[in-house]
Amino acid sequence: MSDPELKAIRRNKLRELQKRLVAERKKTEQASADELLDKIFVRRAWEVFNAASCQHPKVMRELKLTLIHLASSGRIKKVTGEQLYLFLRNLGLKVRLDTKIRFTENGRLRSISEKIREDLSKG
Repeated sequence: MSDPELKAIRRNKLRELQKRLVAERKKTEQASADELLDKIFVRRAWEVFNAASCQHPKVMRELKLTLIHLASSGRIKKVTGEQLYLFLRNLGLKVRLDTKIRFTENGRLRSISEKIREDLSKG
């Protein structure tokens, strides 16, 4: 092989290694950010956060960075799902959550839709 060909191969290998390094850094940053959020999120906060992220991705990316900054500086200690939901509503974001009404009957957990179907088929 000639010298220019070897240089081109080395450049390509170097680019590949740099891409891998950047990807690994992003993964570790993402993991550390999620760990930090996991420390401050309690109860249903992740459920609200994930639902809002699907429905409003741009805003939630910015909010995630802000929450990480506030948590790392110690200005936020705990965030519940209700608090996060109300905060998003105050920002003007409507977040639709998957809501299920369930109850226990005869020691069995049932949904309200099952109960209605059963009642309609009986009567």
